[in-house]
Amino acid sequence: MPATTDPLAPLLGLPGVSDAVTSARDAVVAVHNHPVNRRGWPASAAEASLRAARASAALDGAAIGTEDTVRSPVLAGAVRVAEESGRLLGVWRTSPLQALARLHLVAAADLVPAERHGTELGRPRADAEVSARLDLLARLLTGGTSVPAPVLVAVVHGELLALAPFATANGVVARAAARLTAVAAGLDPKGLAVPEVGHLRHAAEYRDAAGAFAAGSPEGITTWLLHCCAQWEAGAREGISIADART
Repeated sequence: MPATTDPLAPLLGLPGVSDAVTSARDAVVAVHNHPVNRRGWPASAAEASLRAARASAALDGAAIGTEDTVRSPVLAGAVRVAEESGRLLGVWRTSPLQALARLHLVAAADLVPAERHGTELGRPRADAEVSARLDLLARLLTGGTSVPAPVLVAVVHGELLALAPFATANGVVARAAARLTAVAAGLDPKGLAVPEVGHLRHAAEYRDAAGAFAAGSPEGITTWLLHCCAQWEAGAREGISIADART
C-alpha cells in the first residue's frame, strides 16, 4: 500500500520557514528551561493564559485596560476560553471538532442573544465547504501530518481565521485553538509562551498576514508562517518576563 502523502509537508520548503521553525522552537524551550519554571511552572502558565486571553480579546476589539474592560463580553468570553482550555486538551487530541464547538460555546455565550443559543453556540455554519475544511483540519490534528509543531499551529490558526466557521468570536476561538495545538503538539507543552501579545503588538501585520494566508498563494502562506513563528519568539520573551518577575 503506498504511503499517504502529508498535505502540509511542502510548507517546510517555503523560503525561510525551516529556519523560522527552529528559532520558534528554541525560544519556547528557553522559557521551559527558566529556573522558575522547572518546578513553579503552573503559576507562570496561569499568568501566561490570562495575558493571552486579554491580548486575544483586544485583537477582537475589546477595550483592555479601560473602565469598560469588566463589561466587555469579548474579554469575558476569552477568559472563559482560557479557563476551559486546560480541561479540553484530551478532547482536542482525539476529537478536535468537539473541542472547537465547546470553545465557541464559552467564547460567544455573551455575544449571542439567548434565544439563539441553541442554534448558534458551538454550531459551525451550515455550509458544505466549512464542513469539508473542518473535517480536513480534524484529520491533520489527529495524525494526518508530521510537520513540526510551529507549522501545524500556524495552519490551524490561519485556517480557522480564514474559514470563520461560526457566526461570532472566530478570532478568539482561532487563537485558543492555536494555543491548544501548541500544547498538544509539544511546541509549548506547559503553555508558558504568549504569542497573542506579539500578534497584538503587530496587529496590522497580523491581519495582513492572515489575509495573505487565506488567499492561498505560496507567498501568502509563507508570510503567515513566518509571522506566526516570529510571534512565538515574541511570546517566549513574554514568557521569560513572567518567569523573571517571579524570581
